[in-house]
Amino acid sequence: MAMNKILFFVDIYKWLISLIFFLTGGKVTIFFVHTNVQLNVELNYNGFMTIYKYAKDLEKRIQKTKVSGSSVGFVPTMGALHEGHLSLLRKSKKTAEITVASIFVNPTQFNNAEDFKKYPKTIEQDILLLTSNGCDILFLPDEKEIYPNEESRQKHFDLGYLETILEGKFRPGHFQGVCLVVEKLLNIVQPDFLFMGQKDFQQCMVIKRLIELMQVNVQLVICPILREETGLAMSSRNLRLDPSERIHAAQLHQALASIKKNRNKQNFLSLKNKAVIDLKNNGFNVEYLELARKNDLVLLTDFNEKEDMILLIAAFLHDVRLIDNLLINH
Repeated sequence: MAMNKILFFVDIYKWLISLIFFLTGGKVTIFFVHTNVQLNVELNYNGFMTIYKYAKDLEKRIQKTKVSGSSVGFVPTMGALHEGHLSLLRKSKKTAEITVASIFVNPTQFNNAEDFKKYPKTIEQDILLLTSNGCDILFLPDEKEIYPNEESRQKHFDLGYLETILEGKFRPGHFQGVCLVVEKLLNIVQPDFLFMGQKDFQQCMVIKRLIELMQVNVQLVICPILREETGLAMSSRNLRLDPSERIHAAQLHQALASIKKNRNKQNFLSLKNKAVIDLKNNGFNVEYLELARKNDLVLLTDFNEKEDMILLIAAFLHDVRLIDNLLINH
């Protein structure tokens, strides 16, 4: 039964990569090895990207890379890739000799089962985007590869204050799930550089804490937010918005920009209250809108021009949850 399942997945991936080979003119390499059952399948298309499904095989490849002295950059994703993800990839290409991306929709970081079900999945398009943008290696595991048993889901991380505010407050357990998967991925990929986007700023701070807890020599590189023409922060969840809703959703960024612009005229509480009321009147359900110190996310009650600060917001537009942030004095 286990062998039949493995062969089924290999057939599916062979079909997928054959399609990609046809569409891209041969720019993908796929590599399957399942060490437990001695299954060996390799399809070489004289191309630029190798896809690994199994951690042990990727680890072997990474070990060879390390022995050769090449540095490794890592871009972890949950797929549904957009230009924001690709900007991380390009930054990695400029920084490290080898760039690894991963696609894994991590179930442990969703505190809302319905949100997990609705998360966009565009794997064929993602592979094409990674290939055309020069990704060297894609790690594409299934859930059993990351979480082989219930025990593998149970570890707890001491995240302190970061887990009690903002995303931590409104999405209980979310950051534990994030750390659970990122720890596993870092142990597999062993990168020298880890690239993440500023849009998930609190998550970046959590991963910085995780790196300290793991005591690994990984440099976290936080890359700027990329925005659509309207100002809406690029996000995989934007795929769940129709064109008119995407224009409407840009009001989140406009609210933050207005607070930043008027910070010398009114205090933060007044500006926040006005922004929340305006957003509510325009169909948003605001979970939080806060001002914090940039270096540690300690929440502030008012502006302090002597410190680097950040505005952070989370709000629902219908059933789609959106987040954004904006740096101040940076």
